[in-house]
Formats: sequence, C-alpha cells, structure tokens
Amino acid sequence: MTERRVLDVRIAGERRFIAAEDAGRYRDALGVGLPLGLPAAFLTSDDMDPLASLIRRYARTHGPFVVGDPAARFGLAESPVVDALRRLAEAGTVVEGQFRPGQSGSEWIDTGVLRTLRGRSLARLRREVEPVEQDALGRFAVAWHGIDTGERGQAALLDAIQKLEGAFVPASDLETRILPARVAKYDPRDLDALLGSGAVMWMGGGALGPKDGRIALFLAEHFALLRPAIETRPDRPIHDRLREVLQARGASFFPQLLAAARGGFAPELGDALWDLVWAGEVTNDSFHAVRALLAPLRRSRRASSAGRTVHLRSLERFTVRDDVAGRWSLTEAAGDAPITPTERATAQIRQLLERHGVLTREVVRSEGTGGGFAAAYGILKAMEDAGRIRRGYFVAGLGAAQFALPGAVDRLRSARERPEEPHAVVLAATDPANPYGAALSWPERPEGRKPMRTAGALVVIVDGRLAGWLGRGEEHLLTFVADEADAEPTRKALATALAAEVGPDRRTTLFIQSVDGGPVDESPLGDALREAGFARTPRGYLRRVARV
Repeated sequence: MTERRVLDVRIAGERRFIAAEDAGRYRDALGVGLPLGLPAAFLTSDDMDPLASLIRRYARTHGPFVVGDPAARFGLAESPVVDALRRLAEAGTVVEGQFRPGQSGSEWIDTGVLRTLRGRSLARLRREVEPVEQDALGRFAVAWHGIDTGERGQAALLDAIQKLEGAFVPASDLETRILPARVAKYDPRDLDALLGSGAVMWMGGGALGPKDGRIALFLAEHFALLRPAIETRPDRPIHDRLREVLQARGASFFPQLLAAARGGFAPELGDALWDLVWAGEVTNDSFHAVRALLAPLRRSRRASSAGRTVHLRSLERFTVRDDVAGRWSLTEAAGDAPITPTERATAQIRQLLERHGVLTREVVRSEGTGGGFAAAYGILKAMEDAGRIRRGYFVAGLGAAQFALPGAVDRLRSARERPEEPHAVVLAATDPANPYGAALSWPERPEGRKPMRTAGALVVIVDGRLAGWLGRGEEHLLTFVADEADAEPTRKALATALAAEVGPDRRTTLFIQSVDGGPVDESPLGDALREAGFARTPRGYLRRVARV
C-alpha cells in the first residue's frame, strides 16, 4: 500500500482493498471515492463498460448466483446489475438458468465456471456407479420395456408404441409376439382404431421374402421427425404412376389407384404398391393389408394366440380382405416442415435412449442408426454436456462408451440382485427388449447351430440370462445353462415357460425334436420338459392343448 499498488477504499459501506490499476474502473462503475495523489495512469480507464467488467470478474470467481449477490457486494440496486448481466449474456460470457436444487428464480453463472462444474460433476457421477453384470442388464431390459406388466387396452398399446417408435421389426412378429408381450389380451382392433384415428402411423423398412417385411410404428406427431430417410426408391414406370396418383389424389383405396393408374393390372399394381411399402414410401390407415399379406405365412406356422400370440380365428376375422385393402398414402406428405439431418439424427438418438434406457455401441449398431455409432457419439456427447444424460461404465464388459438416462441408471442399479424364485419370459428374438444379439453377445456355444435375431425365432430369458432359443420352425431348441449351481431351477423355468406357450388362447401345439443338436431324451432338459407337461413321441417331445 505504501507503493500505492493496493488501495484502501469503501464499497457498500465496507472497507475493501482493490488493485491500483482498477481505480478508474471502480470509480466509473460504482462511484468509489479514491485517495488523492494517484498517478494519472491509474485514473484513466479504457473500459467501455466498467460495471459489466466488475460483474464478470465476480462471476468468474463464484458459482451460481442470483442478481442480489453482486448487487449487495457492490452496493447497487438490482436493476443496473440485471442490465449488465444481460449485456454479458449477449456476449456469451454468462448464462441464465436454474443450477442449484431447491433454488427458485433465475440464477447466473460464468460459462467457464459452468463447464468446470459440469466436468467435475460428470466425473463424480461416472465414478459413483459400479458396473453391473450383464445378466442385470437382461433383467433391466425386460422391466424397462414393460414386458408382462398386465396392462391392457388402447392406453397400454399407446404406451408400448411410444417406446417402440422407429424400431423396425418383422411384421410377422409384431402382432404375434412383440405387442402382446407388452399389452395383455392384445386386440388387433385397438391398433386399427389408433391407425384409423390418425394417432399412429406405420412404415415399411425392407422386405423379408415375398410375404413378410420389417415395419415400424410411430406416434403420428413424431413421424416426420423420427422416420428414417428413404434411401432406395423403386424406379419402374408403374411405381412412378402410383406416386403420381397418390401425390395428386392423396389417401386412396386400391380401386381408385387402379382406375387412376390407367393401364395397370391389379396383380401387377398390387405388387408395385408393396414395393413402395417396403421402400418406406407408402403407408396405410389400417393394418388389415399387412395381416392379409402375412396370413399364408401364419397359417403355415400354425401359430396362434390372443395373449402372447394372436388367435387364428381372430386373425381370420381381420384377414378376409385382400392385401391391398384400406387407404394408401405417401409417407412424405406435401407441405411437411423441412427437417434438417441434424434435427432428425438428434431425435432418433433421443428415441433410442427412451427405448433402451442404456445405449452402447452394440445397441446403436443393432438398430441400424444412420452413420452408426460414430455419428451417434457426437450427439450423445452433446446431450451429456448439457446434463440430459449420463456417461459411464454402467454394464461390465460393454466398453467405456455407455450412455444412459438418469432414471435408467437408478433402475439398472436396482436390477443387480437376482430374484429368489426364477422368472422366465418368452420373447421374439427380434424384440427390442431382447438384449442378446444386440447389447449383449450371444453366449458362446460349441460348433453347430448358432442363435440369431430372425423372424419367428423365440428366446427364453430366465432372470436376465439367456436360457433358450427356439428357431422359426419351432423344433430345434438351443439351451444356455452355464452356471451349474443354478442349472436345475433354470432348466425347470425354461421348460415351464415353453409349456406355457401352449394353451386355449395361445398356440395349440409345440413340438421339440432336438435339444442342442441331439435327441431330447439325451439332454438334461428332458426330465424338466416331461415334468412341465411335454409327452415323449418317436420323433421328439410334444405338448398340445388338452381336448375337452
């Protein structure tokens, strides 16, 4: 102070010490009285906004604060402080928001301080979560997707569709396995009602042979944002004619399309229409046409249910129409607001998080997201930086790049412990709730048949672990019972779950010819299957609905 490098002044009625070179800034900003005899260099300030400079300095040395904090510090009314903060916000040096729990009203914070605090918070959150074992992810996935909750009706169906939005699954699995797993006593009329009302839409995503294909459901309000871009368009003249008619007329029944196409034959036009469906260009306001297309496939598989699978009689009520029934329309409606690729990609990644709760590289790859994980990573990192999701090592063995919704992390933790009594669920292998072949690798097997996420295949998950896989032909069963300590209860749960597939409201028969490539009698599962109600036959084990 003797060298006048530090000045003793009064600010807000208190004794304060300031740097001599700041004398002019404090005088101009706060009207501080300065000692006599200061060199002219200390009295001259080039600062065009001295008050904003002082408040920015305050912000850089504090965490979140309310307007009253710097106002009290500098002995000012709040109005000039608010004005200065707004000028700083326009310059990008401070931001306004709510940063502390329990704090009401707006707070302010320096952008650099905010980055530092977020970085420290994220590091702490990453450290605090011990990774769970992979079977815990299996238990979490079943619960997160709402499998076997007992909910029913259109409200439950809407909830299921909201989580499934944009997930392309085989049409043959959608109403026989995937929706019934989430909606008790699933009724196809509920889906038709939602489609007919305009609340829900569906879109094709590639053919799977002549009588099946991949389909995704969407809430209509999200369709434009979540639907994938159409990559390949059929380009025969008949496809062009259909596009022109639908663009000119809007939603149309097939006879109207046939008349307007002028010169097309019904079978040829119907095939061309389905080409456009599987390309993602055309949709329908009901699901009748899809059921009609699938009807021969379903009859050949003899699969029926009104609970886990749709009852054959129920299906026949809805498949009496031809496979071109209903009103057809283009998925790309004229007048849709333009959506940038970044907006669409961000919405799709957000939907993946809503669907799975926890995202890994493998999940993104299995969903077929455009650009793969490399493109998704930048979006996920930005969401983490904004505090919307967490990044951490949540599941052991799945790599460091894991992202999760905050609520999902808590539910994943709660799935650490296995239940006392084994709990089995049977899912379509293609169901997004099945983590195997997607987030989790299929368990290792000796040489021979390998499980796949194919249409018509089933998986049996016992307490989060894959216990069995049954191929589309429903005759060859693969088992995955690795832990000898739990082998007997796991086999019993597997056999009981398979037996429960047969019933008055489900399939009428289930035949297992082989287990793990060998005769059923030579498998450790044979006894459990007999106890569950399967009967030995010369060719294998059979369970059928009891005749009344």
